[in-house]
Amino acid sequence: MAKASKSKQFSFSMPNKVGLLSKITTAIAGTKVNIIAFCAYEMKKKAHFMLVTDNNVKTKKTLSKIGVDAEVDDVIMVEMSNRVGGLKKVADKIAASDIDINYMYVTVGSSRSAMGVFKTDDNRKAIRVINKENKKK
Repeated sequence: MAKASKSKQFSFSMPNKVGLLSKITTAIAGTKVNIIAFCAYEMKKKAHFMLVTDNNVKTKKTLSKIGVDAEVDDVIMVEMSNRVGGLKKVADKIAASDIDINYMYVTVGSSRSAMGVFKTDDNRKAIRVINKENKKK
């Protein structure tokens, strides 16, 4: 059974260089902000970041202090089963409701659940659809 909730994600790009991830995570950790989800990649010599934290105000202020002008986007945090087909069930519900997924990323720890970040063309409807079976029980 999956559970979805709304959240905010910070997105930004910077020229890629050695130590950039360390600089960003050091700044955020220094303000006692916990990173809940993080995606980073390099493309054409630019580093691209997407992150969700437990304190949006502190995160925005911290990123600004290190020269980052981040976009803040509405996203969905989805806690789902860390079993074969767990992501498929979520994807099927979203597809059956004719909702387009713009992007998503998922992480799995050592627990029985996985945490996914989804950006869709209708986040409100996606949350309702994903949580629908939860309300029936």
